[in-house]
Amino acid sequence: MSKEKLKVMMLGGLNEIGKNIAVIEYGKDIIVIDCGLAFPDEDMLGIDLVIPDITYLEKNADRVRAILLTHGHEDHIGALPYILQKINPPVYGTRLTLGILESKLQEHKLDRVKLVTVEAGTTVRAGCFHCEFIHVNHSIADSCAIAVRTPVGTVLHTGDFKLDVSPIDGGMMDLTRLGEYGREGVLLLMCESTNVDRSGYTPSERMVARSLEHIFLKNTDKRVVIATFSSNVHRVQQIINASIKFGRKVAITGRSMVNIVSAAVELGYMKVPDGVIIDLSEINKYPYDMITIITTGSQGEPMSALYRMAFADHSQISLTSNDIVVLSSHAIPGNELLVGRIINELYKRGINVYHDDHEVHVSGHACQEELKLMHNLIKPKYFMPIHGEYRHLMQHKELAEFMGMDPQDIFVMGIGEVLELDKKSCQRAGTVPSGRVLIDGYGVGDVGNIVLRDRRHLAQDGLIVVVATIDIDEKVIVSGPDIISRGFVYVREAEELMDEVRSISNEVLTKALDNGITEWTQMKNGVKDSLTKFLFQKTKRKPMILPVIMNI
Repeated sequence: MSKEKLKVMMLGGLNEIGKNIAVIEYGKDIIVIDCGLAFPDEDMLGIDLVIPDITYLEKNADRVRAILLTHGHEDHIGALPYILQKINPPVYGTRLTLGILESKLQEHKLDRVKLVTVEAGTTVRAGCFHCEFIHVNHSIADSCAIAVRTPVGTVLHTGDFKLDVSPIDGGMMDLTRLGEYGREGVLLLMCESTNVDRSGYTPSERMVARSLEHIFLKNTDKRVVIATFSSNVHRVQQIINASIKFGRKVAITGRSMVNIVSAAVELGYMKVPDGVIIDLSEINKYPYDMITIITTGSQGEPMSALYRMAFADHSQISLTSNDIVVLSSHAIPGNELLVGRIINELYKRGINVYHDDHEVHVSGHACQEELKLMHNLIKPKYFMPIHGEYRHLMQHKELAEFMGMDPQDIFVMGIGEVLELDKKSCQRAGTVPSGRVLIDGYGVGDVGNIVLRDRRHLAQDGLIVVVATIDIDEKVIVSGPDIISRGFVYVREAEELMDEVRSISNEVLTKALDNGITEWTQMKNGVKDSLTKFLFQKTKRKPMILPVIMNI
């Protein structure tokens, strides 16, 4: 591909929710916009986090001039502690975004990263690119769109946004600046698609304040436990404001909630009078009706603070019918069952739960009318919908067509696909390495599809281990075969079946030795094939069979 072409690609954030990362390349210069993580699907057994595959960036590490961050949500910055161990360009972001990131980097003992604080309106030069941060509204403070001036034209990346005409803090989205870019001419618009299937406008964050005050007023004799996203600083501020109005002390639980609230207060994004926030260990010193607890776990994450409270496993908080629980969030697609499990458990314990039906949450993402406004302001020559599942991207394509764009100028891309542009043309131009890297404990990428397949196999049908010792020289079985079953059947209640398994294993090994077969793999495969066939006929199940054959 010619160096005179601009290359744009997404290494995550397409056909999925989360893991957002965009790459823009021209000649010898590369910039990265956002670097987020995703949470594992239900079939990713044992996996903690999912991050993007940055093999392409690693191979071109000397050309990566900067990482630019639109805002501080996990799906936009969460992969950086892992990615910055492999590439180490300067990272640019607003104060709160970098404040949240800094605590993550400290946890991972990364102290050599160059963090550069910018404000909305700041322009950063990175190689041949001039990148301007533009203020937008979102569910976290200090969110920005990023306009990238390139040698062939301007690329505008919206980040996550909504139009909030009465925001809690920071002013309305900078429509004026966006409109100026539209008048100048924008080559490519990369616009988020998360709420494209919702009509109208996203309600203002201020609407939640009224709902919260109504809940506090209705439950003056109860302790109030509110779960929300830890990064939603404005929501936490409103909870604290309502608590102050009703004479309550506030305790905070959940590591990410504690870290982000501390950073937000320190940086001045939250205003909390002295004495309002108390340590969690002090809550029993106050009557129930004087306490508000702000917690993580609004997505039903196992081992989160709310999950442990719901299942009576929290070391400091025991929920009773004297509590109410408010889930101030919507379930992220895929988390509905986890959230439902917590709600069910809370109701079983006699605890009233306020959630979706009580206007205790508004989205941070643009609905259809706001997306139309963005398209009208920018009037791009070409358009790439980003940040959404495939249905979202296709619906956004249809919306752009409704706004008058030629379908040939709209590109619904896949992860790793390259879009190549110059001043007069735009076309697909191959792919780069891409995919997902799985985080399991301290392991990064050491669990792949084969390991996941084995885990699913074990989870579905269990394991049978066949242990035998043979004398190759004498061609006899010295001990065993012994049968060990895990997750298949309970041995004491299936002795007859286990005797048959033992008998078949003995028969296969004896026959192999009688025929002069002494190659370990052949013997193991013989045992495995015979038992697989027998057990499927008997049980219609296919447990993992692991023969362990030793020579004396």
